[in-house]
Amino acid sequence: MKVSELPPPNVFDRLCPSRGVLEHVTSRWGVLVLGALHERGYRFSELRRRVSGVSEKMLAQTLQTLERDGFVLREAHPVIPPRVDYSLTPLGREAAELVAALAHWSERRVPAVEAARESYDTRTAGASA
Repeated sequence: MKVSELPPPNVFDRLCPSRGVLEHVTSRWGVLVLGALHERGYRFSELRRRVSGVSEKMLAQTLQTLERDGFVLREAHPVIPPRVDYSLTPLGREAAELVAALAHWSERRVPAVEAARESYDTRTAGASA
């Protein structure tokens, strides 16, 4: 099938490739890696420190996935010891701006979410008693 014959992207269709892209960008580590790289480029070890809690294996997998999708640029420098830098591609910067906005919104709205949780827990505790 030619590209021009493909149906338009629809993230709600389970077979649409856009769903996989969305999953990569909005995964737990995908959001945080894109957000960190939105600040500046990082070496692997720096990025691991910046994205607190990510294992070396998960960071490597996330970077590889984001690189494959065209969001991350991996630059290996032929020096001793080996040095690899990660930065965003233009497509990655576009995605990072969107997820960074969501991340900053979630930081600002934590008090409202905590209040909603407390209210919910109070209501449901009384209902289950």
